[in-house]
Amino acid sequence: MKNNSHIFLAGNDLQMTEQLLSGSGTNSRYARRLLHWIYRKGVRSFKEINDIPSAVLDSVAANFAIGLSNPVDFEISADGSVKYLFNTADGLTHETVWLPDGKRSTVCVSVQSGCRMGCRFCATGKNGWGGNLSAGDIVNQVISIPHPVTHVVMMGMGEPGDNIDEVLKACRILTAEWGLAVGRNRVTVSTVGVVPSVKRLLEETECNITLSLHSPFREERMEVIPAESRWPFAETLELLKSYDNRRKRRFTVAYVMIKGKNDSERHLEELKRLLSGTGIRVNLLPYHALEGDDASSSGPEVMMRFKHELVTSGIGASVRKSRGSDIDAACGMLAAKRRKQTGRNDKTKNI
Repeated sequence: MKNNSHIFLAGNDLQMTEQLLSGSGTNSRYARRLLHWIYRKGVRSFKEINDIPSAVLDSVAANFAIGLSNPVDFEISADGSVKYLFNTADGLTHETVWLPDGKRSTVCVSVQSGCRMGCRFCATGKNGWGGNLSAGDIVNQVISIPHPVTHVVMMGMGEPGDNIDEVLKACRILTAEWGLAVGRNRVTVSTVGVVPSVKRLLEETECNITLSLHSPFREERMEVIPAESRWPFAETLELLKSYDNRRKRRFTVAYVMIKGKNDSERHLEELKRLLSGTGIRVNLLPYHALEGDDASSSGPEVMMRFKHELVTSGIGASVRKSRGSDIDAACGMLAAKRRKQTGRNDKTKNI
């Protein structure tokens, strides 16, 4: 991506950065150090770098920009989670959520501004389509929030499988030792199951994968996830079952529980039949009703019964605690809307 005539370095891997430097007449051996300062230190100016000769930095600054940006707004939930609003250089708005939990510090990042999947329970797609985020935009969300990060989940706005090239670049930057060096088992990509993209995630990364299911029955799943008609869950499931998982990457099914819709005994038994013996876990999530929607979440007793029955059947299962619903930051609620009283950008470093 460019800023006027300057190419952004953020969003490039080591090899590409070396090529960019060499092509501009700068010694490529400084690429690793530059990326260290960008990805690990989060510098906003080349003047902040103190271990590369000034003449080299002047040459870099004449041709490139760093490409990182601070959030323009934020909102703090009563449970301690924080939602951030970002704008890209192209003017695309997107949201990021930081979720603290003891020693674990998770950031939920967006991969698109809006979404084209049209899932019934998700606010993102209902707010219109903006465009794809670049790899630099994706990793910027991790670098530019004022918190240490231990885990990254691509479960914010957008469908990773619909922006797979940039998502794969972001995964490499997040996990590489020249990048952010987040452990591969601490990065999770969540998808509705865009089959060609799932294949690439399996072949080109070692990150965890979460599949949105929400009903074990094809016709019902198509009602809430229209992508089922093009990419059946059964096909994606076969991909995961045939994968040689000696590296023990985690595969999970996300199941949003909607009262009277997908929480019956019939659904439970079919879910058990589908996943038995696969090693795939189930993450049970409460439903957060959208404006104008009369549906509601299954109760905690029903969710705990599902969990108990799944675990008893040998299927790993958990009930996810709702976080950030009071600031529209919970699962399915992100829509990149600026709140009425905005947080000031210069205060974000003090949260």
